[in-house]
Amino acid sequence: MSPSPTEPTPPVNPQKARSGLNRVWHAAGYSIEGLRAGWNEKAFRQEAIAAMVLLPASLWLGQSWVEVVLLAGTVVIVMIVELLNTGIETAIDRIGPEWHDLSKRAKDMGSAAVLLALLLCMGTWAAAIFQRIFHG
Repeated sequence: MSPSPTEPTPPVNPQKARSGLNRVWHAAGYSIEGLRAGWNEKAFRQEAIAAMVLLPASLWLGQSWVEVVLLAGTVVIVMIVELLNTGIETAIDRIGPEWHDLSKRAKDMGSAAVLLALLLCMGTWAAAIFQRIFHG
């Protein structure tokens, strides 16, 4: 039986009907599930393991709070971009396994975003290490 014209239609996504702390609680759960799903991806797992070393190292290498934030931030940015890239790839794969130029383009752009994030991270860390060794 369909709802009458005066009754509101229930949302397809129950998260849309939640509010306040209940919404925040459920959103946090979805975020944790996203991190678990990311852990199943080899690239994200490698970056997360590297982050376990690099994040504490940023406290040692950074000579001010700004440097620590820049070093740690670039590591976290790599992980964020990797999760977004995986999300793009997953959505494209859900559409269908057949080859399509637009699907390839979307996946290539996601991969390029990860590459740029990695280059930013490596460049920032290289500059900080150079500064520490030769001017520290």
